[in-house]
Amino acid sequence: MTLSLYVDTTRWRAHQQAVLAQFPGLVPVAKGNGYGLGNARLAEEAALLGTGVLAVGTAQEAADVSFPGDLLVLTPYRPGEDTPAVPPATIRTVAHLDALRALPAGTRVVVECMTSMRRHGIARTDLPKLPAGGPTVEGFALHLPLDRPDGSDPVDEVADWMEAISAAGLPTSTVYLSHLAAGDIARLSEHFPDTAFRSRIGTRLWLGDVTALHAAATVLDVTPVTRGDRYGYRQHKAPSDGHLLVVTGGTAHGIGMEAPKHLHGMLPRAKGLARAGLAAVNRTLSPYAWAGRQLWFAEPPHMQVSILFLPGTTKPPAIGDELPLTVRHTTTHFDRVVDHRETLLGAA
Repeated sequence: MTLSLYVDTTRWRAHQQAVLAQFPGLVPVAKGNGYGLGNARLAEEAALLGTGVLAVGTAQEAADVSFPGDLLVLTPYRPGEDTPAVPPATIRTVAHLDALRALPAGTRVVVECMTSMRRHGIARTDLPKLPAGGPTVEGFALHLPLDRPDGSDPVDEVADWMEAISAAGLPTSTVYLSHLAAGDIARLSEHFPDTAFRSRIGTRLWLGDVTALHAAATVLDVTPVTRGDRYGYRQHKAPSDGHLLVVTGGTAHGIGMEAPKHLHGMLPRAKGLARAGLAAVNRTLSPYAWAGRQLWFAEPPHMQVSILFLPGTTKPPAIGDELPLTVRHTTTHFDRVVDHRETLLGAA
């Protein structure tokens, strides 16, 4: 009874190498659920890449992973936080002056700057106030937005910060960046040849080649139904003849749990309205597929399984078969990750 993630390791690692070639000085990111693969596995892969630094989301994640290099904690340090015992080679992020002052001398830190993201960071006016003789500042970090509807140039924003940091008499030898294209990094390196720009990359590195990763659920039971038969917790009526498929994957795995989306344009909004209308009459498409068609949830997912409706005369899968499914890896918890070189069995 498993929800599986199959990894074509050769293809997956070839993609990692391609990204590394595009972004010299890349810093892999392993955080949260490890992009569906787990942080322990990603730490092993990062060690193979030889980047020397692995970024994690929290201090607890730094305490939990094993990595033969530096660990950069992305979440800024908060004075008075309950900090777990982290490895000696841990670099903390600071985003406020009081946090920097609260850390003991010698603590390795990266200073986050307040970019147009406006999430957290040191203001330009605070740069000259950074205390001397305290924590060891090993670089600055600029976390930039994904979209720029105003047409602004991210390189200009980074360049402005570089000038502000230099004007404050602070070193610009290492700057960590998020969400810049390879071409943007090249432009920055040309203008600031003495600075090592290190791109922190997670999604693009681990999930950028969708053909290397295949999710699959195990069929646990198959029950024929006729139109009007009642089933499930809420005793809905079957809309037609068909089969109920009980498959692995439920709310504990993240199945059916959807994060809010920011919609652009009329077509995505229309699709969103259509989905909402169908949901209002208890019709919700599942991420599972069989025989080339996406299946409907027969009812909302249970904690560890889902019940799907396979309509008509389509030949159902057998118990033990696997169904492919399309999920968001950053919100899905797989029961196992399997190195696999073959295509999934069953109907894709």
